[in-house]
Formats: sequence, C-alpha cells, structure tokens
Amino acid sequence: MKRLPLKSLLGATLLAVAAQSALAADRGTPREARTLFDQAVKYMEANGAERAFAAFNDRKGEFVRKDLYVFVIDDKGVYQASGAAPEALVGLTVLNTTDAAGNPLFREMIDSTRVTPEATVRYMWLNRVTNKVEPKVSYVRKVGTYVVGVGYSAPRASADDAHAMLGRAVALAKADGSAKAAAAFNDRRGAFVKDDLYVFMVSLDSGKFEAMGMNPALSDTDARGLADAEGHKIIAEMIEKLKTADEATVDYVWRNPVTNRVEKKRSYVRREGGSMIGVGHYTE
Repeated sequence: MKRLPLKSLLGATLLAVAAQSALAADRGTPREARTLFDQAVKYMEANGAERAFAAFNDRKGEFVRKDLYVFVIDDKGVYQASGAAPEALVGLTVLNTTDAAGNPLFREMIDSTRVTPEATVRYMWLNRVTNKVEPKVSYVRKVGTYVVGVGYSAPRASADDAHAMLGRAVALAKADGSAKAAAAFNDRRGAFVKDDLYVFMVSLDSGKFEAMGMNPALSDTDARGLADAEGHKIIAEMIEKLKTADEATVDYVWRNPVTNRVEKKRSYVRREGGSMIGVGHYTE
C-alpha cells in the first residue's frame, strides 16, 4: 500500500482538528457565562419573574448564546425557564434529579443559595451542542423565591487526547522546523489549543519557552525556574528527565484554563531536535 508523505498526513490531521475547532468555537467560555449570568440576574431583578421567564425561554433571544443559556427553578425544584429546551423542561419537577455521576445537582443549587445568595455548582451534564455528557460549572443566584443560573461546559481531555496532540505537535516540528511550529503552538485559535489542552515548547539549550499555548506571552522567558503551586520546578524536572530519555512524564499541579482552578496535571514531553515539546491533561 502506498504511504502518504508526512506533510500530507499532517495536513489531513490538521483538517480534522480544524473541524473539531469549529465545533469548539460554539462553546461559551467561563467569562462569557459569567457575563450572561450577571445580565440575567439584573434583568430579572429589574423586570420581574414572568417577563424574565419569557425572555429566558426565547431560544432565539438575547439570553441564548453559543451553548450558553439561562435556567430558572423555583424553591420546589420546578423549572420555570430554560433556554436549552423550554418546551420540554418548563413545568418539570427536577428536585430529585441527579447528574450523570449521581449528584443531586438541583437540590444542591437550592440548598447552596439558601446559605449564601450566590454559589457555584459543578456536575456532569449533556452539552446540547456536542451531544456529549461533560463536566459543567453553573453560577446560581437566588432572586426572590427562584434560583437563576447559567452554566458552561468544562470538558476534560484524556491521556489519549494529550498523547494525540503531542504526536501532531512533534510531527509538525519535525516537518516544518521549530520556528514555524512555535507560531502554530502559540496560535490560541489554532489546532493546538483545544479546551484544556495546549502545547508548550522549551529550548533545551537556553531553557526558555519557545511556545506556550495557554499564555503565548511567556515565549522567550525563562522556563527552568517555573514552579507549580506546590513549589516544584516542573520544567527543570522535565528537562532533567530528557537527558537520559527521548520522552518523559511529569506530574504536578497547574491552573486549568477552562475551570480556572489549580488542579492535578500530568504532562508528556518529548525531545525533538534542540527542543522539548509537551502536552498535559488534568487528572482531577
């Protein structure tokens, strides 16, 4: 069987990733969710419950954006509004409904807002854009006798996803050189930044970042002295491990750009020419 050249294989892979990126573009970010949430709370406080319910239930209205929407339940756990599927959900009692992990999320929303006016609830839920069950984070606030909420999907990449992205990154660096690869890795709208996955690249000679998909501004800054939240010099450890191997694995704690929380992370790194290329996934 005739084998395609490396660049042809890489091009086909990047086209597939681009299609996935187009879908990812429909995801609301935590900041966008927070903005919509604040606007929904203000609207309901200013206009009253009934008018707010009508606005939130309008699937083509201003309170439905990308995969973000506003929902409202009363203190008995009955849906009063849902921009996701008002025709199916409004009037439905969900007080004892659990998420995909068995957590009573609606009861938690109600109980949390009885203690403090505003809370953040994490659970597993269906993303209506991707049609997949994913981790979700919702901001909820008590307004009168109702709980108003907006949630965003916080997808988690797997070890296989991280390995796959690392393989594509190494192939690109091998085919096009480190400079072009670095530009691709630093493109936050490109194929090498997806949900909580991104590529980083460090010069083994200078110890400086050549690329950092989460924060391209770190390029050309010292990486060896970078420490995680527990004080571990993670890049220095990665470089040390690559002195005796072509690839290595390092565990540490790091901020997740999707959830904006410090979480456990495992990164896989490989030596390519004079550079170290790595991709990690969050494990908690």
